[in-house]
Amino acid sequence: MDLIYAFKTDVGQARPHNEDNGGIFLAKNGDVLAVVADGMGGHQAGDVASKMTKMILEEKWSEVEQISNPTDAEKWLINNINQVNETLYSHANEHVECQGMGTTLVAAICTNQFVTIAHIGDSRGYVLNTSGFIQKTQDHSLVNELVRTGQITDQEAENHPRKNVLLRALGTENQIKVDVITLEWELGNYLLLCSDGLSNKVIDEEINDVLLSDEKIEEKVNKLITIANERGGEDNITVAVVHYSSSDDEVR
Repeated sequence: MDLIYAFKTDVGQARPHNEDNGGIFLAKNGDVLAVVADGMGGHQAGDVASKMTKMILEEKWSEVEQISNPTDAEKWLINNINQVNETLYSHANEHVECQGMGTTLVAAICTNQFVTIAHIGDSRGYVLNTSGFIQKTQDHSLVNELVRTGQITDQEAENHPRKNVLLRALGTENQIKVDVITLEWELGNYLLLCSDGLSNKVIDEEINDVLLSDEKIEEKVNKLITIANERGGEDNITVAVVHYSSSDDEVR
């Protein structure tokens, strides 16, 4: 039994720069931190926000000895994401070229017992288990709020002109609220984190089918990005997948 994983970020077909960032990082005891950040504010600013977010969380995670329970995992994510927010907000205020910068964030701690997901913005976290492939985060976006309150339908949301308007992002205010959720994590389950460059192009059923295919985990991630690019790839595309596997022939 092992946690196997793959991460990839791609510039897409239309953007000159990749403002997404992230990665998958190991703690000293083998627990995994997966991070996807989708920067905003234009080249330089968006790049800086997502890269700083990834680097700070990676450094903090390298100091972790063990996360023994969900309460500790949730505290770790909330505390460190708040520190990231303070750092980004200060940096934007001190550097004219970075004013207005921010980033979405979805991050997950994966152990052999549970998964804890934290997020801000519209990058998403999904889990594939015996109940199917299910989105576990709620977008902090204007359009999702309109859907949630019954003002527009899911179909209307798909092509809404203000689809990219976020209600919450890292680094844009001096204080933020982080949503966290802890899930049971069983053998065979998958966790998928992604930026909206994937979720806007590939539907849940297709992601489910790719994850359940016989390909290596890196090939599954590559395939999802390829599909998004074949459908226009107007945005940067970032995908992180973690699988709780019992198979000896799967590789990282």
